[in-house]
Amino acid sequence: MPAENLTRDEARARAAVVAVESYDVTLDLTTGPETFGSTTVVRFTSPRPGESTFLDLIAPTVRRVLLNGTELDVAEVVADSRIRLDGLAERNEVVVEADCAYMNTGEGLHRFVDPVDDEVYLYSQFEVADSRRVFAVFEQPDLKAVFTFTVTAPAHWVVVSNSPEIGDPDPVPGGVNRNGGADEGTATWHFEPTPRISSYITAIVAGPYHHEHGELTSADGRVIPLGVFCRGSLATHLDTENILDITRAGFRFYEELFDFPYPFAKYDQLFVPEFNAGAMENAGAVTFLENYVFRSKVPEATVERRAVTILHELAHMWFGDLVTMRWWDDLWLNESFAEYASHLATAEATEWTSAWTTFSSLEKSWAYKQDQLPSTHPIAADIRDLEDVEVNFDGITYAKGASVLKQLVAWVGQEEFFAGVRTYFRTHQFSNTELRDLLTELEATSGRDLSAWSALWLEKSGVTLLRPQIESGEDGTITALAIRQEVPAAHPVQRPHRLVIGGYDLVDGKLVRTSRTKLDVDGELTEVPALVGTRRPDLLLLNDDDLAYAKVRLDERSLATALAHLDAFTDSLPRTLVWAAVWDATRDAETPARDYVDLVLGNIAHETDSTVVLVLLRQLATALDLYVSAEHRPATEKAAADTLWALAADAPAGSDTQLQLVKAFAGRAGTPEQLDTVAALLAGDTKLDGLSIDTDLRWELLAGLVAGGRAGAEEIDAQLAADPTATGQRAAAHARAAIPTAEAKAAAWSAVVEADTLPNALQAAAIAGFGRVHDRGLLRDYVARYFEALEPVWSDRTNEMAQNIVVGLFPTLLADDPSVDVLGATDAWLAAHPDAAPALRRLVAESRDGVARALAAQAADGRYIEH
Repeated sequence: MPAENLTRDEARARAAVVAVESYDVTLDLTTGPETFGSTTVVRFTSPRPGESTFLDLIAPTVRRVLLNGTELDVAEVVADSRIRLDGLAERNEVVVEADCAYMNTGEGLHRFVDPVDDEVYLYSQFEVADSRRVFAVFEQPDLKAVFTFTVTAPAHWVVVSNSPEIGDPDPVPGGVNRNGGADEGTATWHFEPTPRISSYITAIVAGPYHHEHGELTSADGRVIPLGVFCRGSLATHLDTENILDITRAGFRFYEELFDFPYPFAKYDQLFVPEFNAGAMENAGAVTFLENYVFRSKVPEATVERRAVTILHELAHMWFGDLVTMRWWDDLWLNESFAEYASHLATAEATEWTSAWTTFSSLEKSWAYKQDQLPSTHPIAADIRDLEDVEVNFDGITYAKGASVLKQLVAWVGQEEFFAGVRTYFRTHQFSNTELRDLLTELEATSGRDLSAWSALWLEKSGVTLLRPQIESGEDGTITALAIRQEVPAAHPVQRPHRLVIGGYDLVDGKLVRTSRTKLDVDGELTEVPALVGTRRPDLLLLNDDDLAYAKVRLDERSLATALAHLDAFTDSLPRTLVWAAVWDATRDAETPARDYVDLVLGNIAHETDSTVVLVLLRQLATALDLYVSAEHRPATEKAAADTLWALAADAPAGSDTQLQLVKAFAGRAGTPEQLDTVAALLAGDTKLDGLSIDTDLRWELLAGLVAGGRAGAEEIDAQLAADPTATGQRAAAHARAAIPTAEAKAAAWSAVVEADTLPNALQAAAIAGFGRVHDRGLLRDYVARYFEALEPVWSDRTNEMAQNIVVGLFPTLLADDPSVDVLGATDAWLAAHPDAAPALRRLVAESRDGVARALAAQAADGRYIEH
């Protein structure tokens, strides 16, 4: 929303006028279901007395503003999201009294009512700029301050903030409520002042949360209290000891690695409802997606992802919370470091020792995809305003940045890298930095000038492709070997890569690494003389060990070996790199999609890494939906679903692979026979040894039947009656939107686009169900309506809710439908709306790229020759 935007230039100007000392924030959460009371006392100095500045606040009612004891005219100084402050003194105190609004979008102070017991649960989510929805604030990361919170809430609630409570809550006895019954009363919680932190990592979580506790001893001898929280109706599913075991392992690992004790007084982890992200690094009070409380069996990939997420957020306590970027240009410094550190910690301090395989399969594939979009940007991005950063939580900021940090570690050495990081923490604790501050410390410890490296890797966009050029003699020895670096035309940047070339040979039916050559690749062509004259291996793998950030291809002989013996690798990482190389070639329209489908279906049963299985099944779905040519799509989809069921039936009883294959089959079942199988599974007439049809799997099977036209509203209502939980409500919303009728699609469209009443979680579920079709013709009528709705949606909804609609409802599935011409309609909208919000244009352009890529891949698959 333009009226709620803030530019980088405005933030810099304000930082020159204001130095914030403290905030005293008092919240009253007992005033009703729509709004809450908020009183803020801000103390700050100004080196320029007499100048003006502004506070940020988004609130339906501002009742009072006092500046240095003088009451200001609210009507005059409050406009949009700002409170103007004129005539500053050297030392200033501002008091703002307001009624702020609860949100149902996952932003600000989110309010949720548990359908199981009607209890109210609140949690805050302030990144990027939503603390201003709860209290008056200078909303930018470089204006750090000390925060002291006081919160009044119903007496039976618990309230959590960044710092420990001071004593017990002060009770206020209840009286008679509006219904004539006894009112339980309220209580007021007082919290210790925080260290100097940014406003976006402050937190308030309140409600009758179930909580369990532990403790640990920090490296400096302090006892750190640990808390784990969830809604009361989920308490029986909370596996606190596992969560705390990972947390303690992370504390030990990071405190030793960073040589800096944990910087806060306590560490709470709160699993909250209707959360938009995976987690949020609020200092000492981390909030997590509630799905990480497992009420049904989940793939091991999800359990590992929770561990990585726990360690990611814990790493932020140092990188992001202790030391914070000055402006959002350096958001990547926070996220990339936490991403890299969390995978390092997972691999070295937990049971998931193959975490770098997970990183390669899941994170790097995300990075490569994002980096090939027209909106790709440097890792150190140019963030002009808040709208820019809202769409920048992407594969560049997280996954490419972490991949490049991994390359930097290989470049300068791990000990030298972390020696620089330790100095960085000590030098800049509780303050703000820019990229140059980190590079200065790394240069000092590594002895390298990193300015050229930074310019190529952090300040330029695009991903390069490394392709081997190999010749061998009749005796099987290598006569010539070089690596060609191919750069995209839009981003013609030749970068240096430190990487490993692995040589693999078939030994007793296994692909075993028999040679390892480490070298630096730079420029368009890099000769590899070290391998000339050696025996050519059965498979030559560029970027073995996955040190470099680059797409790779295999030479013809190596590819043939890999495809014939993919299950013969003794280690999961090189196998994953081969999977990635073939997938990249499929996305780039070099390999026909049906070849990739055959490769997945022929080898996925042998894959040992749960995350790799998860990613392969997602990529299989993309290939079937978008990359297989239209004339071959029906037969290929039918054969793929049949194969998935056969593989599930043959999978080891109770195995992770069995569960994932059943879910994938249910999601693709479309023929009468396939739907019969899903129905029999759901009814219990067909059983697989070791497979339990638990609540969540029951919903997935039902959704498959609904999308296939074999079940409808009656069955959905019956299942919701059996599972009337928040998770059940989301599953029901998804299933209702998936009913394959024009009426059901119209109802879902109306609820998501035309109305604005769905909370974020139900909105996302309905969007996913709307696009779940076997008959794509059901979506044709919505192409024109989608483009008509874009600007109203962007202007009227919060950023999170608008992004869900713009991305989630883009008609990608109709890419090859000539009756609607999605590509042409997108180009027409972009041409007709040159002045639309840049963030909105970016999202539309990214979706357009997906359509163009799908059409190119379909054309390549249409030239497919059966073999």
